[in-house]
Amino acid sequence: MPPRKRADAVRNEQTLLAAAAEVFVRSGVDAPIREIAAEAGVGMGTIYRHFPTRADLVVAVYRHQVEACASAGPSLLSTSDTPFDALRAWVDLFVDFLVTKHGLAGALQSDSSGFASLHAYFLDRLGPVCAELLEAAGIKDIQPYELMRGIGNLCIGRDDDPRYDPRRLISLLLDGLQVRL
Repeated sequence: MPPRKRADAVRNEQTLLAAAAEVFVRSGVDAPIREIAAEAGVGMGTIYRHFPTRADLVVAVYRHQVEACASAGPSLLSTSDTPFDALRAWVDLFVDFLVTKHGLAGALQSDSSGFASLHAYFLDRLGPVCAELLEAAGIKDIQPYELMRGIGNLCIGRDDDPRYDPRRLISLLLDGLQVRL
C-alpha cells in the first residue's frame, strides 16, 4: 500500500491537474510544461516531481476530470431545484470534460491498451452517474451510454468551425428529453 499523501500535497496536485486541464483545452496536450507551471503557479520541477513524463500528466488529468465529473452528479442532485436541472448542469460539466478529453484521446492513442483501459474507466465511473441522473429526472427511454455517446458525437467537429456550437445542439437535445416527460 503506497504511503498516504499529506493534505497540502494532494491540494497542490489537484491544483496542478486543474491548471494542466485548462492549458490542454487552450493550447492542446503538447503545450509546453512551462505554460502549465505558470498556470498552476509552480515551478517546472514541481510538475516533473509529480508527473515524470507527459504521458503520466495526461493520464492523471484524464482521471482527475473523470472523478470531478463523477462526483458532481450526486452533489448536483442534492443542490439543484429539480432532478432535470441537475442533469442539465451535469451535462454541462460532461461537455467541459469532453472538450479536454478530445485532445487527451489523441495523445493517448499511441498506447492503445492504455487508452482502452482509460475508456473503460470513463464508462465505469460516468455511466452509473448518468443513469442515476436520468432515473431521478424520470427519463426512462434513453440509456446512459446512448446519451453520453450522443453528446460526445455532438461535440465532435467543434474544433475549427466557429459556426458550429455543440452546446446549442446539446441544449436542444435536453429540451427534447424534457418535453417527453
